[in-house]
Amino acid sequence: MKNLDTKQIRHTVDEAYEHLKGTKGGKNADYIPYLAGIDPSLFGISVCLPSGETIDAGDTQYRFGIESVSKVPTALLVMNQYDSKTVMEKIGADATGLPFNSIMAILLEKDHPTNPLVNAGAITACSMVKPVGDKQRKWQAIVDFQTDLCGSPLTLIDELYRSESDTNFNNRSIAWLLKNYSRIYDDPEMSLDLYTKQCSMGVTARQLAIAATTIACGGRNPVTGKQVFRSELTPKIVSLIAAVGFYEHTGDWLYTSGIPAKSGVGGGIMGIVPGIMGISAFAPPLDASGNSVKAQEAVKYIARKLGVNIFAPKPETRPEPVLA
Repeated sequence: MKNLDTKQIRHTVDEAYEHLKGTKGGKNADYIPYLAGIDPSLFGISVCLPSGETIDAGDTQYRFGIESVSKVPTALLVMNQYDSKTVMEKIGADATGLPFNSIMAILLEKDHPTNPLVNAGAITACSMVKPVGDKQRKWQAIVDFQTDLCGSPLTLIDELYRSESDTNFNNRSIAWLLKNYSRIYDDPEMSLDLYTKQCSMGVTARQLAIAATTIACGGRNPVTGKQVFRSELTPKIVSLIAAVGFYEHTGDWLYTSGIPAKSGVGGGIMGIVPGIMGISAFAPPLDASGNSVKAQEAVKYIARKLGVNIFAPKPETRPEPVLA
């Protein structure tokens, strides 16, 4: 592992942006009308270091729909409110090997919804957020945790929330099927609405990079200094992300990138290099599995150039980034 400094990282981020900004391919998510209308040329990359320094290129201050990346904060929130064992028992940690919104996955798994980073498990996670039965306080807990993780407030995109609520027929089926199998732990409609609303929060690439570094640093936000969650939860959430962050193509992603990362149909990707940095990228056009085409290439480009593949030999020799 070669030494890293901020000059080197900045050069790599700029190089990735210039190299990839003209990349074509994919299309915006069109099953959610709001997302279909986002400018497909938007593109941003952000890296955050344990010092709190962020290195940005492109549209890193544009607020886009966090979508499925929101599953990570809520999974962490319920693990922090309960413990990782309880989440394992009530939700699970296995990858489905199926699309993120699969109903078949619920039918195949009789004992639990499988994983909090797919739709079924994420809706179940929302049902577990404390205090159970109090929608307003549950929502505030979700918002507060997102804010603490990212180091600054996210903003609800009302138009996206309405658009999602009007078209979430598949997720409504998931919520009630979970109820049928006793795998949801609060009112199904409330839990579904909380999930839909959390996916409709507006986030920036810089905020996602900070959130990723908070996870990479054992729950300590590098910008605010706040201990957001218990440090022993970092390997738990990173293992979940590594298992299912790109759904049925997670194995392909890890094989080609070496970085645990979570994607969302809003075009964002959040990657975590434990102890070293957080990486995020944003570009709306998606591949057939709902992952940003350009953001994937950006994260892989940076990981390869900096040599931060977590599966590389002797990862314990990774140095702390040296501030230039």
